[in-house]
Amino acid sequence: MNLLIVYTHPNHNSLCHAMLEQVQRGIAAHGHTVETRIIDLYADGFNPALVFNEQKRRRDMHLDPELEHYRELVRWADQLVFIYPIWWGRPPAMLLGFFDRMMASGFAYKHRKAGDLMPEGLLKGKSVVCISTMLGPTGYLQYWLGNAHRLLMRRALFNYIGIRKVKFWEFGGMEKTNGRQQQKLERIYRYFRDMKVGYGTQQGASVAGRVEG
Repeated sequence: MNLLIVYTHPNHNSLCHAMLEQVQRGIAAHGHTVETRIIDLYADGFNPALVFNEQKRRRDMHLDPELEHYRELVRWADQLVFIYPIWWGRPPAMLLGFFDRMMASGFAYKHRKAGDLMPEGLLKGKSVVCISTMLGPTGYLQYWLGNAHRLLMRRALFNYIGIRKVKFWEFGGMEKTNGRQQQKLERIYRYFRDMKVGYGTQQGASVAGRVEG
């Protein structure tokens, strides 16, 4: 199984980075070894600004040479794990910009015949896990914001590009002293330690590999 982690937080002393470490720890303890790669968008200096003009045409976005390394990693992955904070009810602009630039027609989806409501997703067979932290209570996203975070990520993005298996871990109240942070970290560790290898993967079978940065 090939697993790609997309980490989006500017501070490596953050709880999000501790979550990243627990994902890696869980994978390392897994009964089957999992081949893992990590994209750290802030460390990479990724430019989230989407630009298209006379020189950079929108129809050619899927061929942008600046993004080929990232496209290769996404193609390679059976499962994508996104780790990020929730700011203003949604992921950071850095991660949204990654989606804006990466999920282009010709790479992530293609249009069907005229009149069809939905395009054909080109990233079928993959699965996604979204791990997010936030200051407010977890119920804030569900009840006050009408589940907007999950609707954005699952329906507007991942389902659109063909990914149907999407799991969410939304951890609220994470800046409180009694936020049970260690308990949450252990839950992440146990999930990746015990996850079913092959679930939602393109190969549909476990393969040997190793954890790499």
